[in-house]
Parts: sequence; structure tokens; C-alpha cells
Amino acid sequence: MTIQKLEHVGIFIKNTLEESAAFYQQVFGLELKSVLEHKDPSIRLGFLGFPGDENTVIELVEGANTQLPPQGVVNHVAFTVDDVEAEVSRLRAQGIQFDDEGILTLRNGAKYIFLEGPSGERLELFQGI
Repeated sequence: MTIQKLEHVGIFIKNTLEESAAFYQQVFGLELKSVLEHKDPSIRLGFLGFPGDENTVIELVEGANTQLPPQGVVNHVAFTVDDVEAEVSRLRAQGIQFDDEGILTLRNGAKYIFLEGPSGERLELFQGI
């Protein structure tokens, strides 16, 4: 067996599915592909992916856990970007706050920075070498 791709990252959310989906649409350009009503009527699942690609990359889970820790249940979700400096500038212009003062650089030259989503989930912008 060989792992071929990341299917999706599931994120338990504190707010509504619509609020969280709007954040991922506005900030990262994802589309809400579908909403699934769970067998438990208090839970809804939202599946997001990139435009033109039917793959799901993020599953938002509404109503499954109302006692989330401050950092959420996923440590972080990383998004690859071509130019991390340009993305940071674009998002700061939208009022997005970052966890770090500046972009961090790894020993191999890759760059990254963290921010928080609407439910406190840690998100990373990553530019490889």
C-alpha cells in the first residue's frame, strides 16, 4: 500500500459551517463543494476544495464537539503558496492577523508563517524551496 495524496483535513469548528466556509473561501480561495447532514442531526459536514478540482481538501465538522480546546483539534493545516511574502501582504490588507511577527525561514530555505482560522485552528502558509 502506498499513500498517494492527502485526502482532507477534518476540523471541528466552534461557529457555524457557513461562517467557517466563508473564511476559507475568502482567505484561501477554496470552494464549498458540498454539505452533508450527518446521521446525528446536530452535526453537519462541509467539504471544501480548490476551484476546478473535485478533490476535498478540508472537511469542516459543525456541532460534533462544543468543548474544543483553544487551539482546536488539529494542530495545523498547511497551504502551499508560491510567494509567502505576497500572500502575507494580501491577507494583512484584509485584516488577517498572524501568530508570528514575521515570516520564518527553515535551514533549507523554505519559508512559513502561522495564522488562526475563525475557530482558533492553526493555519500555515508554506513556501518550499
